[in-house]
Amino acid sequence: MRIIGGAARGRLLKTPSGQDIRPTSDKVRLAIFNALFSRGGVVDKVIFDAFCGTGALGCEALSQGAAKVVFCDVSKISLNLAKENATALNFLDRSEFILKDATKIDHRPPAIKPIQIAFLDPPYRKGLISPTLDALYAGDWLSEDALLILETDAKEDHISNHGQIVFDKTYGDTRVTFLQKK
Repeated sequence: MRIIGGAARGRLLKTPSGQDIRPTSDKVRLAIFNALFSRGGVVDKVIFDAFCGTGALGCEALSQGAAKVVFCDVSKISLNLAKENATALNFLDRSEFILKDATKIDHRPPAIKPIQIAFLDPPYRKGLISPTLDALYAGDWLSEDALLILETDAKEDHISNHGQIVFDKTYGDTRVTFLQKK
């Protein structure tokens, strides 16, 4: 798996050896970032990478000019892997790491600016999208115009009342939906 664009384009990401982490494929990541580019991109944005796993989405955002990425995962192994990747790409100074269940995340600390783009790529078919969005809203994590990017199984019904759908497309067995915060 490689970074597909920006300053670290072509650089390899460390990936897990087992099946516990399902990194976003290069093809789907390319589609997500192309769709983001048509909506203003990620330059100078504050990003939240929930269920970060390898940190591929957050590292891609940093490579393409994001101001800061907050990586969040309940797994210490996953969070350490994301930190290793951010370190290897020299992005550690623009990264924050939170070891926490994203569905139960606390109120946003004052030191972290409101999130402008949130990536939610939870384990498929576990019903984690809605409770995570509830927690982000309740914890005042999201900016007024936040864009919420959901990655789910193609057959998973996840449409919620958390925003207006502005993009919804299926790539093989992966569905990508962009919601504009209400």
